[in-house]
Amino acid sequence: MIISRTPFRVSFFGGGTDYPDWYREHGGAVLSTTIDKYCYISVRELPPFFEHKFRLVYSFVENVKEISELAHPAARGVLQHLRVVKGLEIHHDGDLPARSGVGSSSAFTVGLISAVRALDGRHMSKDELAQEAIHVEHSVLREPVGAQDQISAAFGGFNHITFRQDGTFQVAPLIMRSERLEALQGHLMLLFTGLSRTAAEIAKTQIENLSRRASELHALNDMVAQAIDTLRSESDLADFGRLLHEGWSLKRRLSDRVSTPDIDALYDTALRAGAIGGKLLGAGGGGFLLLFVRPEHRAKIRAALPTLIDVPFRFDTSGSRIVLYQPDGW
Repeated sequence: MIISRTPFRVSFFGGGTDYPDWYREHGGAVLSTTIDKYCYISVRELPPFFEHKFRLVYSFVENVKEISELAHPAARGVLQHLRVVKGLEIHHDGDLPARSGVGSSSAFTVGLISAVRALDGRHMSKDELAQEAIHVEHSVLREPVGAQDQISAAFGGFNHITFRQDGTFQVAPLIMRSERLEALQGHLMLLFTGLSRTAAEIAKTQIENLSRRASELHALNDMVAQAIDTLRSESDLADFGRLLHEGWSLKRRLSDRVSTPDIDALYDTALRAGAIGGKLLGAGGGGFLLLFVRPEHRAKIRAALPTLIDVPFRFDTSGSRIVLYQPDGW
C-alpha cells in the first residue's frame, strides 16, 4: 500500500492571473501558502478475486471493470493518463470539505499521481509532479481552471509563483523574518461558510470575462509584489489586511458569480466586528472565508459569525509526500 499526503492551500493575491488564457499573453503571479490540512490518498494493487478491477472510495464507492466507467473525473483522468493496467483500490480522505476553495481538486490530482507513480517504483520531483497534474487538469480533463493549485500542492510552503508567457512557471519561497511570519499567521482566521460550489463553473465565467477585465487582472498581478514588499518591511502588518480587502474588491468584479449577497453580508459583518480585510478562497461562490484580524478581535469575529466554523491552521512547508511506502503484496 502507498499513502500520499498532499496539503491544501490558501491563496492571498494574484488569483485569476494563473489561467493559461491570461498568463500566456500577459504573464501572471500569485502569492500563496499551503496549510496543515491535507488530502490523503491510499493506493494498493487490487487482489484478483473480485468482479471489479478498480475500486474507488471517497464520498461514494465505485466498483468498475474499466477506468472509463469511473464517474470521478480526476481519478478517471489520472488513471487514463498514466495508462494504468493493473487493478487498483483507491481511498480518499480529506481534512477539509471538497469544493471549498482550498485547492482540494488539485490536491487530489497531485496526491493520486504521486501515489500511483510510487506504486510503480517511481519517485517524482516537485516540479515533475506539478507539471503532470497541470497537464491532466488542463489537457486531459480540459477543466477551465488555473495552474497555481497544482503547483502549491506539489511544492508546499509560502511561495511567490510566477507564470511566464511560454507556459513555464517559477516557484520562489518567500523569505521573511520568522517573527513576521508568525505574526501574519496570528492575524489570519479561516471560516467555513457552509456553502459549496463547483470552481470550474465559476472559473469559466471569469475566463470568458478576461478581455473585459484586463485592468483588474493587471492590478491583481501588481498586488503580489506589493504584498511581498509589505511582508518583508517593518510597516504595520495591517497593511497586508487592507491589501487583501482591496484585492477582494477587485476580484468580485471578475464575474458576477465570484460572490453572492449572502457572502457579501458575512464579509460586511466581519468588517464591522473588527476584521481589516479578507477574501473568499479559490474561484469564489462559497467555501472558506479568509479574514485578516488583529488577535485581540478574534473573539468578536466568532461572536458576530456564530454559524461559521472557525478552522485553526498552521502554515505547511512539506508539499505532497509519500507517508507510507509498502509496495509489495496485496
